[in-house]
Formats: sequence, structure tokens, C-alpha cells
Amino acid sequence: MKKIKRIYCPYCGGHITRKKEIDVFREYCKICHQFFYDNPLPVVSTILVKDRQIVLVKRKNKPYKGLWCLPSGFAEVGESIEEAALRELEEEAGVKAKIIKFIDADSCTNYFYGDLIFLTFEVEQIGGTLKAGDDAMQVKYYPIEKIPKLAFNSNTRAVHTFIKNKMDYWAIVDSFTLSVGGEEINLDKKNFLSDKLIDVIVKNTKSIGRLWINDVTTNKSTPSYKQLDRERLLARFNSVTYKFSGWLGEESKSKDIKLHYQQLGRERKKEGVALSELISALSLARKHIWEFALSQGMWQKTIDIYITLELERRMMLFFDKAAYYISRGYENID
Repeated sequence: MKKIKRIYCPYCGGHITRKKEIDVFREYCKICHQFFYDNPLPVVSTILVKDRQIVLVKRKNKPYKGLWCLPSGFAEVGESIEEAALRELEEEAGVKAKIIKFIDADSCTNYFYGDLIFLTFEVEQIGGTLKAGDDAMQVKYYPIEKIPKLAFNSNTRAVHTFIKNKMDYWAIVDSFTLSVGGEEINLDKKNFLSDKLIDVIVKNTKSIGRLWINDVTTNKSTPSYKQLDRERLLARFNSVTYKFSGWLGEESKSKDIKLHYQQLGRERKKEGVALSELISALSLARKHIWEFALSQGMWQKTIDIYITLELERRMMLFFDKAAYYISRGYENID
């Protein structure tokens, strides 16, 4: 119910006036000599997530009847803020839960309730069944990317804060799941953590290639490469890099990798390049790509460690495949 302005003193029934107290005009009873203080009302909200879907309730009453919001409500006298949050969740959504962590605090002025302070918590379900309470028209899980306009801006702010805090964690989960061949994740695009780093590698292929050429033409394990033209070598290195990036981006399939490197093995055998040199040259290419990746400002945050580990695993898988199919082609085995 909308807040009603005081007219009479609740103690003596006298008329309420206004009086200045420390530079602030407040409601005042001349008979009781009593100031009345209006403080923001504490509102609690909960974020309950399952498979990146957030529980929302559709409001049954004013204000904002028919709009969606987080399970929210006023804290009552005699209960803690955490207790209030869990109570409101159970009353509105039928779910028993426990507090995981505090997410956000926001103050606002609402046309219906006046000044409010929203306190939002992340929770985990421990019991109950998802069902709409007496003051809710509907309750359901919404995918985080399809959340509708929420009734309260403070709810929107809390959800954005929650998602922002979870992005690194979700990116790690996605990348590791995809890179080990797990179940397909419901994303518009398969977004590995290391994709941006791979883009940097591709853009710097020539620079990395020159480092590889300097190594492969002087290394004892690849003596015949010193006889080859540097531009020809650079073209070969570019082929490895673009095949690598194409495979990671799913532009090239495993079958393409197999055919490409089997043919490469056959060609190098005709050229008289020893298989050991060919495998060593491929290994040196991997080394220089990896060293360049490590030089790109890694280890600034914890997530950078995951990016590096993921890239290493993806490189290992690709170059192991390449070495295997080169050997098969060299040996003329389909």
C-alpha cells in the first residue's frame, strides 16, 4: 500500500507540524515534543540460478503488476536481512534455499513506496518446489540472455552485477568443456577463452614466422632447411598458422587436417627432407607460436592462467595430429 503522510501524532492525537532539527525539517509533535524519522525501507531480493537461468516472479499486485522481478520483499522486524531474503524467496517462489554470497546494495526512490534500500543475495536451492506464491502470477527460470525488463531498476542492476562477476567463471567452464569434447553448450557462438589470443597470433604470423625461420635454418635438428629460400619457408609457416586457426575456428575439420598433412608428408619425402627434420621443424613452429602467446601480457589475472592452459592443450592436440598425419603421409599410409 502506498505510504500515507502523517497528519496526527500517534501518541497524543495532536496535529503534526514540521520543525528543523540539525538543518533538516522533520515531522514534529508540539505536544509530545517528538520528532518523527522516515528512513529508507529495506527490501531483500534473491538470485537463484540453475544452468544459467535465473528465477523470476511475475508480480500479481501493484506496483508494477504483471511485470517480472527477482523474488523480493520487505524485511520484517525481528528477522535478519538474510532470513528475510530466504523467507521472501520461499513465499513467492516456493523454494527453500541457503545464502551463497551478497551481490549488491542499491538505494532508490520508488513512486509507490518512497525511499528504499535493495539488498540482493545469491542463493542455492536446498528444498521446496518452484511454484508461484499468493502474491505472484507466475514463477519461472529465465535464460540470462533473455531476461525481460524487470519491475525494479535495482533488480536489473543486481542481475547485471551478478552476471559480470560470473563471466570469467562461465568462460572457463565453456572453454574447458568444449576443448575436451563435452556436451554442446547453448551459446550463439562457441567462445573459447583463448580465441582473442589466437587472433593476435594470426595477425602476427609474419613476425613469429621470421623467428621460426631464424631457428629452423640454424638448428642442428633441421640441417636441410638452411638451403631453402626464406620466403618459401615463411609461406610454409603461414600455412601451419592458418591451418591451426582455421581448425580451432571450426573452418577446417579433422578430415581436412588429415588430408593436408598427409599430402605435406608425401611432398617433403619427394623433396628429400628427412622425416625427423620435418617433425622437428613442426615442433619448432609450435614452440615459437607458444612463446609468442606467453609474451602477450599473460599472468595478469587468475583467468589468464586458464587461458594459457587452454591454449596449450589446444595447440598440443593440433600439432600432435599434424605430426601423426605427416608421418602417415611420409610413409605413404592412408
